[in-house]
Amino acid sequence: MSVNRLQGIPGFSIDRVAAAAGDDPEVLRLENLDTDLPLPPGVLAATQAALGRDDHNSYLPFTGQQALREAVARHVGGQTGQPYRPEQVVITCGGTEGMLDALLATTDPGDEVILTDPTYAGMIYRVRLAGAVPRLVPFVVQDGAWHLDLQALADAVGDRTRALFIMNPSMPSGAVLSRAAWDAVADLCRTRNLWLLYNAAMERILFDGRSLLHPASLPGMAARTLTIGSVSKEYRMIGWRIGWVAGPGSLMDDVARVHVYNVVTPTGIAQAGALTALHTAPEDLANAVATWQRRRDVLTEQLQGWPMIPAAGGWSQLLDVGTLGYDSFTASHLLLERGKIAATPMRDWGRHHSDRFVRLVFSNEPVERLAEMGARCAHALR
Repeated sequence: MSVNRLQGIPGFSIDRVAAAAGDDPEVLRLENLDTDLPLPPGVLAATQAALGRDDHNSYLPFTGQQALREAVARHVGGQTGQPYRPEQVVITCGGTEGMLDALLATTDPGDEVILTDPTYAGMIYRVRLAGAVPRLVPFVVQDGAWHLDLQALADAVGDRTRALFIMNPSMPSGAVLSRAAWDAVADLCRTRNLWLLYNAAMERILFDGRSLLHPASLPGMAARTLTIGSVSKEYRMIGWRIGWVAGPGSLMDDVARVHVYNVVTPTGIAQAGALTALHTAPEDLANAVATWQRRRDVLTEQLQGWPMIPAAGGWSQLLDVGTLGYDSFTASHLLLERGKIAATPMRDWGRHHSDRFVRLVFSNEPVERLAEMGARCAHALR
């Protein structure tokens, strides 16, 4: 019998789709946030060199190696225009650990946390694991793009609200918040004394010339924002499992305590690779983003006329199978069985109509294979 903490927390469906796809080379692998693009230059060599160093095979320092904390402080400072010290950074075992650390440091059981809908299931259910209550605010479609419902956002804030937990670009939709949306978020945080937990894992993976707007750059928000980042997406270092939480000094001692009693220490040898990545020239990410945008464009062209909003950033976008008469699990099964497309059902990734979507990850397949999507989807779902 499950403990109460796990009531209502589903298993992940991504691994089930992956297992069903097996190792069939004909299957388009659109189910998982992987990418085939190469690592930043020097990352592999730096990681290999760390294998033989005693200081990379130690529990210490618990909150991350000093050079990496300094690099992250410079990185976040550059994104925000605000000064960050190394003491304001805790290195974590990926951004996913950072999410739980941040939630445990800012919420008590029964507190409410506002998230977008849909959003990454790992965010929703970490809120539940922390003992807090998720309140979901929907994205709506306006002028062919996703927009956060700002009235619903304001209405969702109540006496028990403690934090807003937002990823931008959002996963799985690829939605990117507008300046007006960020201003509304910031205004709520300031006027209602709320924390902003900002999942910045993909913040620079932006398409069509969009510019980065880090919420901690807005007036008064540096003191209210915990930035949760990692090297997994922008630097394509998924297996290194290195992330960070950066925020105001008044809160970082609490984040560090949660981190230490959660996992004790981040992976030593992987920190060497992460440090090298953070010193990579900007052209490295720009080239990767250009490739991902081309893949998004091909996917969108292939499914022109299908109910799908192109991603404004990130690695994935949503196909609305509900308008075709399917729930997400049925559509996912048919896409794999008939079209040899591995796509994840979104039933547990929100509350408002999430079961009408399947997620299509375009970051791990070349344009030549994505050019088969139109015919494969038609065979599977029409």
